[in-house]
Amino acid sequence: MNIEDQVALLMQGTEYGDVDLAAFMAGELRLRLTQAEKEGRPLRVYCGYDPTSTDLHLGHTITMRKLRQFQELGHDVTFLIGSYTALVGDPSDKNKARPILTQEQVANNAKTYADQAFRVLDQKKTSVRYNGEWLSELSLVDLIKLGQNFTVQQFLTRENFSKRLAANEPIYLHETFYALMQGYDAVAMHTDVQVGGTDQLFNIIVAGRKLQEALGQKPLVGIICGILPGTDGFHRMSKSTGNVIPINTTAEDMYGKIMSIPDEAMIKYFRLATRFLPGDIDLIEKDLKSGQLHPRDVKMKLAHEIVSIFYGPSEALKGESAFIQLFQKGSLPEDMPEFILQAGDTVLDIMVKVSLVASKNEGRRLIRQNGVRLDGVVLTDSQVEVTHAGVLQVGKRKFVRLLE
Repeated sequence: MNIEDQVALLMQGTEYGDVDLAAFMAGELRLRLTQAEKEGRPLRVYCGYDPTSTDLHLGHTITMRKLRQFQELGHDVTFLIGSYTALVGDPSDKNKARPILTQEQVANNAKTYADQAFRVLDQKKTSVRYNGEWLSELSLVDLIKLGQNFTVQQFLTRENFSKRLAANEPIYLHETFYALMQGYDAVAMHTDVQVGGTDQLFNIIVAGRKLQEALGQKPLVGIICGILPGTDGFHRMSKSTGNVIPINTTAEDMYGKIMSIPDEAMIKYFRLATRFLPGDIDLIEKDLKSGQLHPRDVKMKLAHEIVSIFYGPSEALKGESAFIQLFQKGSLPEDMPEFILQAGDTVLDIMVKVSLVASKNEGRRLIRQNGVRLDGVVLTDSQVEVTHAGVLQVGKRKFVRLLE
């Protein structure tokens, strides 16, 4: 790829909230790529991931896909595990302080992070580091010196802090440390490019660049990726919302979940979560709008591509076949869990016992939304007693065979 094509690819799916800032970052990236080419060296690129839980979902992998693009262009990529930033907790997208994790919790959560990331990243070309390597060495004096580069006003104008201030919600002092710590990550690794989501705009563009400049380094280029919506197509993908597409799942489940997203979210998924080039996606979008392509066919192409990234083309074909068999031909899966009915079992009891739902509240909500069927008939009463054998279906993909 020439420099212009590289810039177009690497800026695809980015969001800065300001056209001038986006143009400035694209220009900075162009200059950095040109300089690296002249010097015959790769750029130093990283993204940090705080191990606040054990499992990653598709939303976490958007920045990993961007890192993979840098890898394929020959640049050095570091997958940074925030072993120390996770102790503080990133306040960027929260309306209240995160709970403080212990070092033991962070270490336990971090165990599977890199393994999951290597479903996207090239393991042989990826450096895995932990920011406790340098953050643990900072003294109180060092922290004071870092803090001298920022004003309290800068933090209070951040949207999440200003909202909490207006609502008279507490803002804890330790939350302001996070941006300093992340900014110092960039300094410690002499970073050329940092990748992150839109919730990281302040931490990357303000803190990272400012600290590098203050400490005599050239300020990094921030590649700010858009946030992937969940399966509802609206809210950001989050476990708390229940709209996630897990990474540790099956090809069939991932394929089905992608097919469940609203049509309006497809192009964003193409731009953020696939290997398609910008021109190819523009053509798909154009043909969708003109009616030359059917949304179902485009979504199947999307699902096949994303599942192929994580499970390979053959498993993606199996997922596609299972989806067609189940939802387009109306057949039931051959293999499903079984449950022996007991006297007095209600449909809600069964759903909880077989783990078709996480709680009774979730079960009641699904029933209110007409999302539960017994032998194809929609159930409207969560307390109805099930007295005969049959097949209970919850949502589009969960089934249990009921036995007397």
